[in-house]
Amino acid sequence: MQNNEVFQRVRNALARLEDERNVRVLYACESGSRAWGFASHDSDYDVRFLYVHPSDWYLSVEDRRDVIEEPLNEELDVSGWELRKALRLLRKSNPPLLEWLKSPVVYQHDAVFTREFGELSERFYSPRRCFSHYLHMASGNWRSYLEGREQVSLKKYLYVFRPLLACRWIERSLGQVPMLFNELVEGVLEEREVRDALNTLVTRKQAGDELSVAPPDEVLSRFVVQELQRLEALNEPEDVAGDVSALNSFFRRYALKGV
Repeated sequence: MQNNEVFQRVRNALARLEDERNVRVLYACESGSRAWGFASHDSDYDVRFLYVHPSDWYLSVEDRRDVIEEPLNEELDVSGWELRKALRLLRKSNPPLLEWLKSPVVYQHDAVFTREFGELSERFYSPRRCFSHYLHMASGNWRSYLEGREQVSLKKYLYVFRPLLACRWIERSLGQVPMLFNELVEGVLEEREVRDALNTLVTRKQAGDELSVAPPDEVLSRFVVQELQRLEALNEPEDVAGDVSALNSFFRRYALKGV
């Protein structure tokens, strides 16, 4: 599908959800490999969004479902978080949520909400929590997909390197981690041999090569092992704690606006 066709399909799906679920979508973006910058032509579209209910929905003693999940087909997956859930996760500096706000592909947004939510995210960004998240992800992906195997899926290196380089980004106090993989590589990966090997994988994947099973790449594997050991030995970055009253005030304003 061409981009304009995709955008229209996504917006139609969001409009249908708003009508069927009686919600208002405040922000919707791409969250997967298409936002990271190493998608192939047939990669899925992973749409993630934030939404709010009518104000009466919040005036209940019952616990209510706070996510919407709509796997429309094998190509297009749409799911969202209710605003209160999103703000609770923002308080914990949830890395996936922070990444959504940095997505280069935004399908729909309330401009004022997006700006204000982005400002909140800066106040609640915790280098310590994000570093821990990305290091755990890099280590887990390495053990699950690559370590000790005679044959590996080469594209899995990208799913190890992205969180690994995110840790370097945080270590160097560069702010919130960007979505684009190339920005991470250009910003923190000085090792030329490793960069060349990674760029080759990205180019192949973007060209439609699904990077089938092959022997491990010695250059990439050696770097991962050394970098994991180095990062695990570091002292954790400083933590931050935003004022929860700012989240409460923000929530009330948008929950009272309703749909």
